Amino acid sequence: MSDQTTKAETARAARLFDVRRVIGGLFTVYGVIVTILGIFDSQAEIDKAAGVRINLWIGLGMLALGLLFLLWQWWRPAEPPPPSDIPPADEIRE
Repeated sequence: MSDQTTKAETARAARLFDVRRVIGGLFTVYGVIVTILGIFDSQAEIDKAAGVRINLWIGLGMLALGLLFLLWQWWRPAEPPPPSDIPPADEIRE
């Protein structure tokens, strides 16, 4: 296997386990759900929140935060650590 292939696989693995992708995805999905609930809030629910459509605003905020995390992950992808920082396998087992 060539050195280029190994570097590409390492970079792909680093991006796969990037926590920004998980956080961004969850906030985006939950933001969409809460925003939809906020759009269809009843007047009783709005009155409970002192006249504020709290589900709508929180949902939009969550959606914006999730998309920001996903944009950040796309704009600055995770880089694998340099090979000098990775200890040899025999040192890990000890």
